[in-house]
Amino acid sequence: MRIFPLGNSALTIEFGNEISLDLNDKAHALARHFAAHPFPGLVEAVPAYSSVSLFYETTVVRDAYPGSLTAFAALSSIAEKAAENLELIPATERPIVEIPIQISDTLSPHLEGLCEFSKLNRIDVLDIFLAGTYRVYMLGFLPGFAYMGDVDERIAAPRLKTPRTKVPKGSVGIAGKQTGIYPLESPGGWNIIGRTDLDMFDPSSPEPCLLRPGDEVIFVLRPELRDLKS
Repeated sequence: MRIFPLGNSALTIEFGNEISLDLNDKAHALARHFAAHPFPGLVEAVPAYSSVSLFYETTVVRDAYPGSLTAFAALSSIAEKAAENLELIPATERPIVEIPIQISDTLSPHLEGLCEFSKLNRIDVLDIFLAGTYRVYMLGFLPGFAYMGDVDERIAAPRLKTPRTKVPKGSVGIAGKQTGIYPLESPGGWNIIGRTDLDMFDPSSPEPCLLRPGDEVIFVLRPELRDLKS
């Protein structure tokens, strides 16, 4: 584990540098701890794949911990002690989130490319993808964009060599062992295999992001479109 500053008003606690359920569990547990037990000046605890970033108001932290030379020094000690007791932080159980998707030649422009990569037909590729349960490791890139995994190695195709300038809202993509849903139209280089009608990000909602770090997700074909898999 290492702790390092992000400018003058944030720090990161890093447990490792790989995609790992164990490391992600630690990151989520530490973020839950600070959400439940905030220190003076905490703005937000943001979990990532294997780390947590703590954003804080520097002057408030300095006033609350006058014995420390800097806000970073004070919070480094607090974060280190919290990380040593992760096993005491209860896990949270959340229901599996079901994401309905559509598959078609228009909505799945890179499905054939996945078939070439995997040397499987489209039915097998989709069956493998739909059979997975995907952990939301973190949110990033765009508001509500959930980085999820792990995609089966047989269909874990790398990012496109040339990103597309426009990826439609709701597009479901694969990039290596990750899958994700574009919450807004944007450029992107993931392999698009389908699309959902669900709003992944709604700024007018009390909870703007449909998915949260730690959620478990499954993808299902919309019933009236199941024949499009063939």
